[in-house]
Amino acid sequence: MQAPKFHHETLLSHSGREPKKLGGTVNTPVYRASTLLFPTVEALQAVHGTLNTYGRHGNPTTRALESALCELEGAFGAMLTPSGLSALTCALLAMLKPGDHLLMTDSVYDPTRAFCEGTLKRLGIETTYYDPKIGGGIRELMQPNTRVVFVESPGSLTFEVQDIPAISAVAHEYGAVVMLDNTWGTPIHFPSFKHGVDISIHAATKYIVGHSDVLMGVIMTSRALYPQVRGFYKQLGLSISADDAYLALRGLRTLSARLERHQRNAHQVAAWLAAQPEVEQVLYPALPGSPGYDIWRRDFTGACGLFSIQLQAMPASAVSAMLDGMQLFGMGYSWGGYESLILLTDPASCRTVTSWHSKGPLIRIHVGLEHPDDLIADLHAGLERLRETVDV
Repeated sequence: MQAPKFHHETLLSHSGREPKKLGGTVNTPVYRASTLLFPTVEALQAVHGTLNTYGRHGNPTTRALESALCELEGAFGAMLTPSGLSALTCALLAMLKPGDHLLMTDSVYDPTRAFCEGTLKRLGIETTYYDPKIGGGIRELMQPNTRVVFVESPGSLTFEVQDIPAISAVAHEYGAVVMLDNTWGTPIHFPSFKHGVDISIHAATKYIVGHSDVLMGVIMTSRALYPQVRGFYKQLGLSISADDAYLALRGLRTLSARLERHQRNAHQVAAWLAAQPEVEQVLYPALPGSPGYDIWRRDFTGACGLFSIQLQAMPASAVSAMLDGMQLFGMGYSWGGYESLILLTDPASCRTVTSWHSKGPLIRIHVGLEHPDDLIADLHAGLERLRETVDV
């Protein structure tokens, strides 16, 4: 009999666990192993060509994490990599060959763009960037050799929400694969495979791990693409440690509870910021009135704690005065951990098709698990420093 469909809160607690096979242990132990031994020649030959021959191909700890992630997002198979960027580059290389054409959203994570302009170009793979809000209009850009349409929703820094079902329908009509960076959406807030995605990629460093102490990437695929991607992944020799997989599993168990608090805090902070005179616009898809809100509400089941604010035109010294004195918001390039972060960004420097028109600076904010009143007080003090600098 088919197992009942559980809510994601329940799956987060039970997926990837087999206590009965582990002496009743609640958590899958850390299996540190490189060499696997076999009692007979027959036993060794029986596993030839499988993932059960050598430690590089995985162990019970890493497979528990892969299994849990697949069940959460609806994927057939998963592969763990040393970082989010390595997951992106491995997946792209697995699906593209010299002479192929790639359609890439213009709002993509900048290191992904650098990979397209560097390695892929050197290999003879052409990349065309497109407006992230193109939707079904992507049809006009499809070529006979278009093999992959890459989406990232919401987009890095500027948070455009893409119409992935519309893009996927066109891509599949032309025989192309749809690849998604789903780090913002997470495996529980954007069911990517239900919306037409073929390969979903995560920087597990962010919300899956959730504690700012592990670097990890995840590639998840449909059944049809799994052999091709897994085969290339295997050829690259990619692997992660069982210790990191254990920490990621531990973080995964609390993902729903953490995201609920991240979203609640972020919504409160974003709404407060939207009312400040120095803030021209808040770019948080889950906030009513923010760009992309309608598509977010249609396709997503929740949000995380990451968004940007566009400030009014002001001197750089004023922005520095605000950011340099923050007490609770640290300055750093990551996000998704329990702590709040703030970062001055420049999206205009990493666009080639869509221009970013802004009179003032753009600040990316990750709202952590602190009390929102304390975070708002820290931002209020920062804006006061900004105002004092502007008035001088």
